[in-house]
Amino acid sequence: MAIKVRLVAPKVADVVMYAIVRRAVVIVEAAAVGAVADERAEVVRLLGVARLDEQTGARARLRALLFIAAPAHDDVARVMRAAVSSPRRHISGRREDASTRARASTTTPRAFGRTLRALFRGMGGASSSATGVGSKLPGETFDRCVYLDYNATTPIWPEVASAMAPFLFEHFGNPSSGHALATPCRDAVDGARASVSAMLACDASEVMFTSCGSESDNFAIDGAVRAFKTRASGRTPKVVSTAVEHPAVIEHLKAKEAFGELTYELVNVDTEGLVSVDDVMKAVDDDTCLVTVMHANNETGAIQPVAEIAAAARARGVLTHTDAAQSCGKVPVKQDELGVDMITIVGHKIGAPKGVGALYIREGTDLGDAKPFYGGGQEAGRRAGTENVLHIVGLGKACEIVEREMDTCPKHLKAMRDELQTRLVDALGGADGSGVRINGPSDDAKRLPNTLNIGIKGLLASITLMELGDLLAASAGAACHTPDAGAAGGATVSSVLEAMDVPMEYAIGTLRLSVGRHTTREDVEKGAALLIDAARRQNAGAV
Repeated sequence: MAIKVRLVAPKVADVVMYAIVRRAVVIVEAAAVGAVADERAEVVRLLGVARLDEQTGARARLRALLFIAAPAHDDVARVMRAAVSSPRRHISGRREDASTRARASTTTPRAFGRTLRALFRGMGGASSSATGVGSKLPGETFDRCVYLDYNATTPIWPEVASAMAPFLFEHFGNPSSGHALATPCRDAVDGARASVSAMLACDASEVMFTSCGSESDNFAIDGAVRAFKTRASGRTPKVVSTAVEHPAVIEHLKAKEAFGELTYELVNVDTEGLVSVDDVMKAVDDDTCLVTVMHANNETGAIQPVAEIAAAARARGVLTHTDAAQSCGKVPVKQDELGVDMITIVGHKIGAPKGVGALYIREGTDLGDAKPFYGGGQEAGRRAGTENVLHIVGLGKACEIVEREMDTCPKHLKAMRDELQTRLVDALGGADGSGVRINGPSDDAKRLPNTLNIGIKGLLASITLMELGDLLAASAGAACHTPDAGAAGGATVSSVLEAMDVPMEYAIGTLRLSVGRHTTREDVEKGAALLIDAARRQNAGAV
């Protein structure tokens, strides 16, 4: 990329310097999170939209992104230090004297441009793109390790990191303050709330930001309990849920019951991991204050009949909640279609940072005076504490991307999942197919497009994943504690597999493989090959 700077008219020099600084931002983003754009097109675009009043902000973005990139990218850090510290020339309309030129000789835009060109060459081709569905994220981690654990967490998407960057340093104000520095942060929180509401098809006022999915789940339960106790003093409220819920629900129910605040009933699932609407409603009685059923299971990908359950519960006057942490970004999650009163979403499951989530609360839903925290009047008085602007911005951007890519991303996820499943089944299923077992719904429409829960005979899943170490990231359905995992006490099987009555010979060899937005066919091929080789070695007695 040939960036040429002529020290001519002040405004021209400023515009070009701004373009260079902005291009440096792109480079640092690329090094930090893998977002590399076509260099010539990007520079043309930047030159076309450059505004002199944004240069200060661009430099602030550089400082923020330098903070991200410096530990792992020494060459980037070196270039960025030069960019941040380099004096602007001819910005005041005054000529430079000799001493000024001498001081600036090592950090002129021309020298900076040469350094940028060298950095581009060292990055191995800046014309590739690492954004969008099906693109591989660059970096040593993704080159070394096949990541098939997207249900556990996702990498921060490049576009999300870019949106967050200005809020590390440049925009630091408290969104509740009344001065000008608060305005960008307040506007950003409002914009993120609008993006979340657009994804959920609800009103922005119905979205409450939280710290995580666990907080959202806990508050949904606590609010329903508090409201019931206010209405029915002296009676103990009951919560109905399922045996395959996330610990954020089940462990909270256990704790609250131990304190005498509620009772609960967990409805079992069938062998495919699906709950029956009739079974759920049989558990509902006059003391039931809430039915909470996850939208999709984190282990099997089973999509529960939440809409049907919500309709039946509403007819009984019972509040409903669903944890949609796993379904967001993979299938549509719309409040008007689900019909529930509350929905949990989680940032780090959809390309946003860890430490941020949201809870949809239908307008008019009675949650008593329950609050997760007490203090200030943030989040319309529902949740005290200064908003985590940086992470909220990330969540909003991620929701915007989810909504935009809902027609394309699920198709990619399904293609990658199906390819992975086909390779494993064909290689390890055997003549009669009994070598493997797919744990989850047989109806593909009732399973998340990205999730493969597969039990492999003769495989010790947890040990396999430990042995593969840095080569493959996935989750096991059972933890093996002895070499003879089939012996009594030799393995601890997940509660989900237990509820589904998965035979032990498959349970101990169960892997949860989950693909994501940035999974490639190369990842699938390499991951499948590693697992096939491990299974064959173990079945041959090599372990």
